Amino acid sequence: MSIRHHTESETPHQLSELVSATAEVVTTATLVVRTLGPGFTEITDDAARFIAAAGAKDGALLLYLRHSSASLVIQENADPDVRADLLTALNRLVPPGQDWRHDTEGPDDMPSHVKAMLTGVSLHVPVSEGALLLGHWQGIYLAEHRTPRRRREIVLQFIGTRR
Repeated sequence: MSIRHHTESETPHQLSELVSATAEVVTTATLVVRTLGPGFTEITDDAARFIAAAGAKDGALLLYLRHSSASLVIQENADPDVRADLLTALNRLVPPGQDWRHDTEGPDDMPSHVKAMLTGVSLHVPVSEGALLLGHWQGIYLAEHRTPRRRREIVLQFIGTRR
């Protein structure tokens, strides 16, 4: 194996110009999402509406799911097969029907906690000029891991400057 060292004039990475701002606002709201069982519910438009309503310019959107058996993810929003394959992958990683000690809320509860631990309950998305800086094919999703319909709460918080 060969290791190549770069000289100072030959930098393999490029950092953009630095932009600084002093945060002047913290705006918070709670988004309620009703799920239909296991799957991905896109909330990108809800997040964008929140950013617009907050009068956000530059800063960060923080999203926090107030539950431990669902999760928040940023994933491709162009091809629904990606989300179907992600559900399959999560079920392969944490197959149903395992012998769990915690089963008082049903056989899908403990696998849902494990899936949430693997995928996470919080996200942050940069905001610039009032727009979420998501990639071209990215969307923000609530990933429901439980079988029954659920009412989920997501705390949205913008920290930054106003328009």
